[in-house]
Amino acid sequence: MSDYNIEPDEIDVGALGEDSFDAPSEPPHPVNWNLLSADDLEAEWLELNRWVDWLRKTYGLPASVIPPFWHHHPELVWELSALHLHWLCAYDPDQNGSAPLGWHRDFVDARQRLRDWVAVSGTRLDRDRPTRQTTWPGEEPAPQVEDIVIEDRDDEFTDFVLAEVNVRRAQEDEFYRTLDAETGEVS
Repeated sequence: MSDYNIEPDEIDVGALGEDSFDAPSEPPHPVNWNLLSADDLEAEWLELNRWVDWLRKTYGLPASVIPPFWHHHPELVWELSALHLHWLCAYDPDQNGSAPLGWHRDFVDARQRLRDWVAVSGTRLDRDRPTRQTTWPGEEPAPQVEDIVIEDRDDEFTDFVLAEVNVRRAQEDEFYRTLDAETGEVS
């Protein structure tokens, strides 16, 4: 284990459900979840979670559009992340006054895609399972998937973020261990 493991008391759980948003400190930018550093990953998870919570409450969205365990399904994470970026840009003070209407038009399409992703993933209000993967000829059969009961969504989200950040931090540590001390190049 790395010396950089994050403990539950180090996550700002208050960011999980606030209904107001501070002005961003930098211009909105696309988030490539695959390339974030551990620290940026934590910040992006918390920000997206806060916004998704606001979105579902503001628009009264059912679990068939945004389920509690959306964060376990990459197809939902990427869709919600893109929708969040679109919203940030549409409501930027320097944006054209009609941009929010464009966001709402696109939100209609995004809600249908979210419904489709949720239906395919099999996640529900009270339980979740990994998205089933189709096994192609010649591949090993996919492992059996089982539903898990959702007991406390916020606690589980905190544990999920901790695990994701710790895995990313371990990957970073491994990468830096492979750098040649003198040249700074990968050995």
